[in-house]
Amino acid sequence: MSHDGVAAAVTDAATMIDRSVRLTRRNVDTLFVSILLPLLMMALFVYVFGGAIETGTEYINYVVPGILLLTTGYGASNTAMAVADDMTSGMIDRLRSLPIRSFAVLTGHVTASVLRNAVSTGIVILAALAMGFRPAATWLDWLAAIGLLLLYVLALSWLAAGLGVIAKSVESASTLSFFMLFLPYLSSAFVQPETMPRFLRPISEHQPITPVIETVRSLLIGTPLGNNGWIALAWCGGLLAGSFVLATVLFRRRAGR
Repeated sequence: MSHDGVAAAVTDAATMIDRSVRLTRRNVDTLFVSILLPLLMMALFVYVFGGAIETGTEYINYVVPGILLLTTGYGASNTAMAVADDMTSGMIDRLRSLPIRSFAVLTGHVTASVLRNAVSTGIVILAALAMGFRPAATWLDWLAAIGLLLLYVLALSWLAAGLGVIAKSVESASTLSFFMLFLPYLSSAFVQPETMPRFLRPISEHQPITPVIETVRSLLIGTPLGNNGWIALAWCGGLLAGSFVLATVLFRRRAGR
């Protein structure tokens, strides 16, 4: 690609990122709900269930990493619906007449998703600190945890974009992305896997979210890391690569670009 081609690609991406961010500002209620629900879930588990759950540490310290990943699931669900809205509202048809590269549309949605998740994650962390969360992390641990969460958010956002492309409506996009919200409940987010029934334990121990949670938990409160760090990076990297390719291929086929 020539220098002019690169500059044009960057301009296209910047334009669509700006559009997606402005759409987020207009849909404040959606952003509000994606922040409020994780906060309510954290309050429910800490203040209602936390006293009955034994984890070997203060329950709020145990549950916050899981809540952080639950927050990204809500954000990704919104991304799937936003992409589906573009695909079904005629927006893509209008773009066909413009010299805009196809990848820029999805890049805009994914970047806006990362920014939304950064805001919601920051608010959840501040609320957790106010509720008694006391991490033992150094600033290097925080940087590592933030880096892993960023990689996870990118992977989940590209997966959500792909689901939004294949969805026939905004409602079906919400249904397709439901597993992003449900899967954390079958992980080590809220209880230790060994306390689960025997038939659920393998699902909890060997699904992609559990090693990510355990790595973030280890970085923030000092629980044993084991092999979780490498497994988490492998899951997130593989999911990101696969989701990026899948989303862009599906978009080009459906949009005819």
